[in-house]
Amino acid sequence: MRPGYLEAADVQPIDTDDLPLRQFMARLAIDTRRPSFYPLTPKIDGWLASTGVGDGLLTVFIRHTSASLTIQENADPDVQRDLLDALDRHAPQDHPYRHNSEGPDDMPAHIRAMLTATSLTIPVVVGRMDLGTWQDVYLIEHRAHPHRRTVTLHYLGT
Repeated sequence: MRPGYLEAADVQPIDTDDLPLRQFMARLAIDTRRPSFYPLTPKIDGWLASTGVGDGLLTVFIRHTSASLTIQENADPDVQRDLLDALDRHAPQDHPYRHNSEGPDDMPAHIRAMLTATSLTIPVVVGRMDLGTWQDVYLIEHRAHPHRRTVTLHYLGT
């Protein structure tokens, strides 16, 4: 067997033939104040619990071009600060961008959103996101001023 490949004995199929597929959708509104990581996991966990879902797939999508989503470490806040610093190095505000009609932080915010993610796909097992021990879902605000961001949740499964 090649490294990284599963043997058939390692795979545990889940029989869902007798379970009807269900889907649920919702939107979260998140008020941001400045560039930072805003935790979404508690809100998503609460929504999943309220729907009574089982096993399936959750899509999380942000409806903006100057904010993004990520799954990242939740234990050490220095990780988030270092990641924001890295994004600043990749898309500095003091660069002479052509697009600047919405302020000097707008074009760097678009670049940062392009470098990260606007949607996430997360397995749901027994009604809970199948995140690792140190993982949480975050909205990353890239703009310097307060915004109200909207995140769409879509669940498909049992």
